[in-house]
Amino acid sequence: MLDTAARIFYERGYANASVQDVAEALGILKGSLYHYIDTKEDLLFRLLDETQDEVHGILEEIDALEHMDPLVKLRLYVRRQIEFNMDNLVRVSVYYHELDHLSPAPRGELLARRRMHEQFVTALVREAQERGLVDPRLDAEGASRCIFATIIWTYRWYSPERDDRAHIAETCAAFAVNGLAAGRLDHLPSGR
Repeated sequence: MLDTAARIFYERGYANASVQDVAEALGILKGSLYHYIDTKEDLLFRLLDETQDEVHGILEEIDALEHMDPLVKLRLYVRRQIEFNMDNLVRVSVYYHELDHLSPAPRGELLARRRMHEQFVTALVREAQERGLVDPRLDAEGASRCIFATIIWTYRWYSPERDDRAHIAETCAAFAVNGLAAGRLDHLPSGR
């Protein structure tokens, strides 16, 4: 049901799709679909929540790795998240395009869970700074946002017909981590 809803929301947009559209794609009556959901928004929330669960599982797996260099951990996290995005292009696209259609409470719940990822990456950057692996003057939160831009935007340009999945995942992970490790602020031009 959620995969079908994702496809319908992806193709038509959440605002233009109806519960009837999803029911027809499933080959069931609309009333039968309401046995599983309360509203169209409930269907969207369940889809986005399940996607967030899967993404959060990656964070938990990486966080559980002990005694690992923070940049190695970060590289693995970035690669795994990008692989997830490439393997779930429709769901990820719906997540980022339709999240704002949720009412404040369910949207807030998902955003709170997403902030856990931002805190995780920021903590890894700070740990790398404490170990002397990353310039301590670098804004760890700003660097975290740049890393998420690398992770998130792959869904906009990645094409399984054109791009090599493993190569893209490794390139993005290397870009994120090597940019942190090599980026000494005292060597950057001032821009003035």
